[in-house]
Amino acid sequence: MNSPTGPTRTTVFRPRSSRWILVIACVIVGVGLASSIVSSGPEALAAASPLLAVAAIAWWLFWYPAVIVGPDGVQLRNPARTVDVPWAGLIHVDTKYALKLITPSGSYTAWAAPAPGVRGAHAGKPENMQNLPSSSYGAGGSVRPGDLSNTDSGLAALLVRSEWERQVEKGLIDVDATDFARVERRINWLPLSVVAGLLLLSVFTFALQ
Repeated sequence: MNSPTGPTRTTVFRPRSSRWILVIACVIVGVGLASSIVSSGPEALAAASPLLAVAAIAWWLFWYPAVIVGPDGVQLRNPARTVDVPWAGLIHVDTKYALKLITPSGSYTAWAAPAPGVRGAHAGKPENMQNLPSSSYGAGGSVRPGDLSNTDSGLAALLVRSEWERQVEKGLIDVDATDFARVERRINWLPLSVVAGLLLLSVFTFALQ
C-alpha cells in the first residue's frame, strides 16, 4: 500500500534468471570445494580462491545489479557503478536495448533490466501489453518489445513508470526543478575490490602450483 506522499516500501527488481544463475554457480563451487577436500584434505581450502572467485563473479554480475524504485527516485545498481536518479530529474524511460533512464544531464542504462531478444519478444502475450502505464504506449497504442511486462526491461519499466506517474499525478514532483535535479553517480569500490582481490589471489595460486 502507498502512503499519500510516497510508497511505504522500496521495490527491488532483479532479472528473473539471476537467482538461478547464482544458485548454479554456488552449487558448482560447493561441489568443487567438497571434491578438493575429499581428495586432498582440509589443506585444499588454502587453494580455493579460484572457486571463490567464480562465486564472487556470479554474485557481482547477476545478483548485485538491481533496479531499486523508492520514494525519492530510482537507483540503478550496475556492476561497476551505481546511479541515483531523483524523480524530478527523470524526463523519459526507454527500453530499446535495456531499461534506460533519460535525464537533462544524460542517460543511464540498467544492467539488471536488458530488453528481450527475438525469442523473448515472441513469447509476449496480449495480456503483457495491457494495463501498462500510459507512457509505455506509442502511436496507435503500440508497445515496444522491451516494454512487455513479461520481459526484464518491461517489468522494470512498469515499476518505474507506475511510481513516476503516481508522483506526477499527486503533484509530488517539482517540474521546475527538473533541469537542476542532481543525478548522483558513484563507483562500487567494495564489490570491485573483492572480485579483483579474489582474481589476483587465483592467479597467485595457479602460479604456485
